Amino acid sequence: MKLRILTAAEVKQALPMAAAIAGMKSAYAQLSAGLAVAPLRAHLDITPHQGATLVMPAYLPQDGALAVKVVSVFPQNARRGERVINGLVLVLDAETGRPSALLEGSALTAIRTGAGSGAATDLLARPDAHVVAILGSGVQARTQLEAVCTVRAISEVRVYSPDQTQAAAFAAEMAGVGPIPAHVQVMPDAATAVRDADIICAATTSHTPVFDGRDLKPGVHINAIGSYQPTVQEIDAATVQRALVVVDAREAALAETGDLIIPMHQGLITAAHIHAELGEIVAGVKDGRTHPQQITLFKSVGTAVQDAIAGRIALANAVQMGLGTLLDL
Repeated sequence: MKLRILTAAEVKQALPMAAAIAGMKSAYAQLSAGLAVAPLRAHLDITPHQGATLVMPAYLPQDGALAVKVVSVFPQNARRGERVINGLVLVLDAETGRPSALLEGSALTAIRTGAGSGAATDLLARPDAHVVAILGSGVQARTQLEAVCTVRAISEVRVYSPDQTQAAAFAAEMAGVGPIPAHVQVMPDAATAVRDADIICAATTSHTPVFDGRDLKPGVHINAIGSYQPTVQEIDAATVQRALVVVDAREAALAETGDLIIPMHQGLITAAHIHAELGEIVAGVKDGRTHPQQITLFKSVGTAVQDAIAGRIALANAVQMGLGTLLDL
């Protein structure tokens, strides 16, 4: 029995953004239709080191995708010059349960998370959206930008990060890559970045809101991926109240993200404020944007179905392209 091992560089080769976005739409639709098997992830708090380790299994019957991801998020690693997110994805054969591949998980997580926002942007953002603001300058911010530029004709990119040196490095690295415009502008603060933006991607490790909802332009679409814990609030209550809120997975969002839990506890919204899961919009069960001036918010906490479909796509492409190292088990 052979196990194919893919490095981060090989995962990036085998998982192009456009294919990942299409895969996310399929995965979300199966999740919302009740076809996917995806229990809530096991969350281990590593309190002494201010980190968390997550275990995320999923099975998608329509795609024959079966995988388990183990991922650790340790924000303090940034101070050490180490990656904040580390992980591995084990892809299993859906018919036999046989281990088929082991994929570097940080690259896969970044691509699939970006692809999830790409799918949401494609379904919810105005067709004429062309100005994007990226809040954050890490690995996740990079794939958020790539994904948005894959589904919309973006002509202006703004980036803001409290670390202006890191923001400048982001701008230099991303400018002109693939569908990204040749000029990426570093902004002095979040308010300037989001004002008049058509699309906003919040991809930070901040525990407090990163912009003021009163600065938003009517018609803006927001992708929020940073908050994955009940006490972490990346998006302020004013934004949530103003927006048509769409989530990746309703049960997980209500259990895991402070972006929704905190305003609920404050009595500002109820669970009914969640308009739909993205998969319901993919399937046509629920409407997406219904008016050009509507503010839309995609709140993603991440779901294992994304890893399962991303792993299946990456493995299929890796086999075709001859990527990876084969090990005997």
